[in-house]
Amino acid sequence: MNPFVIDKPAILDRLGGDEDIFAMMLEMYLQEVDSNCQALQAALDAGNVATLQREAHTVKGLLATVSDDDGAARALALEQMGKLGQLDGAAALLGEVQTRLREVAAVLAAELGR
Repeated sequence: MNPFVIDKPAILDRLGGDEDIFAMMLEMYLQEVDSNCQALQAALDAGNVATLQREAHTVKGLLATVSDDDGAARALALEQMGKLGQLDGAAALLGEVQTRLREVAAVLAAELGR
C-alpha cells in the first residue's frame, strides 16, 4: 500500500474551499478513529458479518473523504467479505485497514499542527 499523503487541494475542492469545514472534518476523523478500529475488530471477533460490512462501509467512506484511494479500496474489500459472509483472510485485511486508519490519522494530526 502506498504511504498516505494528504491531498488538501482536492479535499478543499470537494468542500467548496471551506477551510473551517476541512478542519472540522479532520477533527471528526481523529476523534472517531479509535472507535472505528475497535468496532471493526469487535464485529470480526463476534463473527457478525452484517456489522462488519456496515463498519467497513463507514470506514471506506471516511478514507474516501480524505482522498485515500488505497485505504478505501481495502475497506471495500473488507465490506465485500462481510456482505458475502466469507471471512477467510478477513483478520489480515482488517489489520491492514486499522493500520491505514491510524496512518491517515497521524498525517491528519500533523496537518492540524499536532
